[in-house]
Amino acid sequence: MTTFRHDEAARAVARLAYRTLEPYHLAAYFGPHVDAAREELGVGWLGAYTGMRAAPLGAVPGQVVAATFFGFRPEAVAKAWGLALGRHTPSGLDEVRTRCLDDGLRSALGADVGSPAVTELVGRLRPILDRLDHGGRPLAAAFAAQEWPDTPHLALWHATALWREWRGDGHVAALTSAGLRPLESLVLYDAWLRATSPERASRGRAFLQPTRRWTDEEWAGAEESLGTSGLLTPAREGGAPTLTEAGRRLRDHLEDATDDASAAAWADVDDAEQLLTTARAVVKKVIDAGWLPGTPGRA
Repeated sequence: MTTFRHDEAARAVARLAYRTLEPYHLAAYFGPHVDAAREELGVGWLGAYTGMRAAPLGAVPGQVVAATFFGFRPEAVAKAWGLALGRHTPSGLDEVRTRCLDDGLRSALGADVGSPAVTELVGRLRPILDRLDHGGRPLAAAFAAQEWPDTPHLALWHATALWREWRGDGHVAALTSAGLRPLESLVLYDAWLRATSPERASRGRAFLQPTRRWTDEEWAGAEESLGTSGLLTPAREGGAPTLTEAGRRLRDHLEDATDDASAAAWADVDDAEQLLTTARAVVKKVIDAGWLPGTPGRA
């Protein structure tokens, strides 16, 4: 295991930033406004998700999109991206995502959509995010190359997208550094969730396998591979593999490594925790809309 660059307090701020800002970012992928955008795009669930998320990359090969997404079945992503590009340009996909977000966020924020609180929050976040180094972080770099929206509620989404993808690129680096393949990372995460947060187990295999398009055979193969590596114990009849102590240590380390790679964004922000507390009040309105997985009204 590596020595971390940042201490636990700094890693905790990065972790808090992820938990605080992520729900606002997810407004691009869940909700009735997203359902409407998906119908407009006419390329299915994965085609719409891939199209709207990968559009800033431009018309790159599907293999490039799959590599940046990491946890998805590469063949499925390449096919979905091909469908999206077959009917829309990247700029057209960007435009649909922007309209989708405008509708959804206006609905969630209501009268607060143009409030000084949203404008001030963007003003505080933008200089933090504009100074990020994007070396080795391709998805974050793609979003950073786009113009900041003029409308505050959309600019706030852009801020959360920059942060989410910058952190996500760092997470992929931690996974690959540990020698994990995409599906192995999901299988290990599923076992870790069941061991550490059983109340969140529905966010493991039940959610990840169908949305990432892996087959039962492929999932079983990854379980076997992790078992051979000493990270999982074999499944008992009718059950699922469980973490070994080595698997638990590795997965805990991956969380810390991701937070460490993300902590640089907040290291020089003296009032980071206060800023994120302020952000939570705005983000809560998206949570309260009930669109996101795990929120009231959503499975």
